[in-house]
Amino acid sequence: MPQDIKYIEELRSGAAERLKISPLQIPRHIAIVMDGNGRWATQRGKQRFEGHRQGARVVEKIALHCVDCGLECLTLYSFSMQNWKRPKLEVGFLMQLYARYLVGIRKTLVKHNVRLVHLGRTEKLPPKLIRELNKTVEMSAGHTGMILALALNYGSREEIVDAVKKLCKKSADGKLKANDIDEQTFADSLYTAGLPDPDLVIRTSNEMRISNFLLWQISYAEFFITPTLWPDFKAEDIDEAIIAFSKRSRRMGDIRPATI
Repeated sequence: MPQDIKYIEELRSGAAERLKISPLQIPRHIAIVMDGNGRWATQRGKQRFEGHRQGARVVEKIALHCVDCGLECLTLYSFSMQNWKRPKLEVGFLMQLYARYLVGIRKTLVKHNVRLVHLGRTEKLPPKLIRELNKTVEMSAGHTGMILALALNYGSREEIVDAVKKLCKKSADGKLKANDIDEQTFADSLYTAGLPDPDLVIRTSNEMRISNFLLWQISYAEFFITPTLWPDFKAEDIDEAIIAFSKRSRRMGDIRPATI
């Protein structure tokens, strides 16, 4: 279902006026590496579970603020394929938390016309989580507002490998010639097919790593690193990141700034 770009532009104009910047300076797509749940809990003498629980509460508030800012897409790095290395109790808690979240967010998705998409593999995810994920994706498929992309059981290297396999199969089936493969063909084989590349990547808790996140898609993205731990992240932090983004000169190899 095509996005309601006119409505999104109206929201973007309102946000730009509030932030005192041009609507063209608001990113179309923000991707966030949500880091610091465990440290947030440890600093308060709590179990890591409490940090994850508080972090989940923040997700909806930030997503709704991004809707109000007129974003076309918000991608949240929720659980990487490398996170399976964590203690089994913590992973089990997270899987249950995601399933509950996917049920609880449905009314909000409907109310605000948000479409949920999943980035990642479903293998290894618990059956209940897969059911709730699929149901939430399906029930929001017709929504025309902001796209909320949940990177769950995601790894960018794995995504690239999956894209190559998909292209190889098309070639073996006689549906694609090697010389027909270009950047767009490859991008259309990624989990993010149809989504704009992120303009801005936000990483919380002062971490400086990419962490196997959207390696292809963030080739020309701007980065905003904040010391704020994810459970303490607020709408004001999104505004700060957008204002910082508005001051960047994005030349993308040219000598003139590019437009979004």
